[in-house]
Amino acid sequence: MIISRRATLGGAAIAAASAGLPGLARAQSKQVVVGTWGGDYGELLRQNIDTPLMQPQGIEVLQDVANADPRKTKLLAERQARRGTMGVACLSDTDMHMMSSQDALDTLDMSRLKRAGSILPALRKPYAIPHIYSALVLLYNPDKVTTAPTSFADMWDPKYRGRVGFSDILYSTNTFAAAMAGGGSFGDYTPARNKLMELRSLDAKIYPSNEALAAALKGEEVWMTPMWLARGYMWQKAGIPLRHVVPKEGAYAIVFEAAVPRNSRNKDNAYAYLDAMLQPQAQTAFADRMGYLPTVTDASLPPEIAKQISLSEADQAQLKAPDYEYLQRSHGEILDFWNKQFKG
Repeated sequence: MIISRRATLGGAAIAAASAGLPGLARAQSKQVVVGTWGGDYGELLRQNIDTPLMQPQGIEVLQDVANADPRKTKLLAERQARRGTMGVACLSDTDMHMMSSQDALDTLDMSRLKRAGSILPALRKPYAIPHIYSALVLLYNPDKVTTAPTSFADMWDPKYRGRVGFSDILYSTNTFAAAMAGGGSFGDYTPARNKLMELRSLDAKIYPSNEALAAALKGEEVWMTPMWLARGYMWQKAGIPLRHVVPKEGAYAIVFEAAVPRNSRNKDNAYAYLDAMLQPQAQTAFADRMGYLPTVTDASLPPEIAKQISLSEADQAQLKAPDYEYLQRSHGEILDFWNKQFKG
């Protein structure tokens, strides 16, 4: 796991404060450690929340940067500690459900969350706020894939040998796409095993991050990938030739959420951060830069952006919620197969 230098220094301040140094204890009271991803997401938090919304409140934000799995491991490992290292934890809805079911998160006190009433009703949960959301689609390069795909199964067409790519960190999402192509369902990813091994024999490529996959799409090493519509929008803005389709097998929405660990050190600062994430200007900024839809009722998007990142009624009808219980039961098995057999 990579933790920024500022986060490391912040950890030292926390330790000293715990030792009883009053000056550092006061400094700690004006900090919040946010467990989050790096890359575009972390930078947008800095640009649109940490600096413009938290600094004026006198609260310093320290980003604890890692991929989702190390963050989940830390949350679970620290459950019994009197004080955890994160004030706020950011995860996808699937991972957040897993952490809540394992008693790592607070039930949110809505009286401390000023923006609670603005959250879209369909996205409200007792243990996390929804920050941004999008839909799983199939992205493709229209200059290379001249007949528009209609389904996940199109990735197995031999004419795309060596041109299908995956982001390694989205192993569960990629497994879902393979399962659906093989006749599986939201509650049964079993067919993904054979389908992924078939795709491996067709020289599918795996990249360590979303950013690395974007570079491969830009260089035309990859022509097709399952990905969030929001990412496709962002990459199009960066000049990568891409189109998208909601696969006919069905797909799901992804919600990126934020929660307060049970042993968060300063819950007042944590709630202030959650409120800032729900501010209309911050939500609109994420939509403009990354293409994720707002999760609050009072954030309005410019028509040209809404046209590119919103879904038609027909596409919305193809979306369902993930089967959280199935994913929680199967997570270890999915990851194990992905790492040891598909990648291995």
